[in-house]
Amino acid sequence: MSRHYLMCAPVHFDVTEKSNPWMRPDHVVDRERALSQWHTLVEVYERLGHRVSLLDPVPGLPDMVFTANGAVVVGGRAFVARFRSATRRPESAAHQRWLESTGGYDVAMSEGIGEGEGDFLFTGRHVLAGTGFRTDHATHLEAQEFLGYPVISLRLADECFYHLDTALLPLDADTIAYYPGAFSAGSRRLLERLYPDALLATAEDAGHFGLNAISDGHHVVLPSDSTRFADHLRDRGYEPIPVDLSEFRASGGGPKCCTLELRPAAE
Repeated sequence: MSRHYLMCAPVHFDVTEKSNPWMRPDHVVDRERALSQWHTLVEVYERLGHRVSLLDPVPGLPDMVFTANGAVVVGGRAFVARFRSATRRPESAAHQRWLESTGGYDVAMSEGIGEGEGDFLFTGRHVLAGTGFRTDHATHLEAQEFLGYPVISLRLADECFYHLDTALLPLDADTIAYYPGAFSAGSRRLLERLYPDALLATAEDAGHFGLNAISDGHHVVLPSDSTRFADHLRDRGYEPIPVDLSEFRASGGGPKCCTLELRPAAE
């Protein structure tokens, strides 16, 4: 089934602070290379039959390329992020304006700290929600009230996996992949009960940002250096599509970070 994604060109992309362990403020961003890699990702989505809409980049907002963090959109309802980092807070207004301008979404701004699809991942039946580093647990309840889907809280326990989308990947309505080491003991037990047949990623898979990927239920767009994880996906019947987004690794980003899924009311 065709998906609709919101993306933002990295024309102002930069690494200006260290808000997660992967970020390298000493890294000199090659904007030309970043743009080329980003355009390749857009082309991959369009070749797979998906639709891509564009959010205008704003000067002074170096992380806008990571549109997944700006909202979570389910069933035509858009729950806009409220960022923990002061640097990123103005991104929320840009996402809200775009979503409201389309006329196709019921839009609300989070009252508590919540960072969009960075920590809210829709499986088709419920929302898996991360907390521990970026999103406040209380915001999970707020999201459940607004979105109208059950929200299942998961505690992240390793700061290297600061957002849920670095540690867990919904593959289809019934299957997820995740890295157990990123979660608290109780959250691991919960995931084992909910998804006994989940694909378990290794520390190496997660370290290559293999879980920061996009699945349409069959194709999985993932970082090109996640070769072992790609093999695991292929063994499960999925088709891995590798993309090189290495320029964004200096900010802790991968394909998922660059991609906000827009789910219409018909779903």
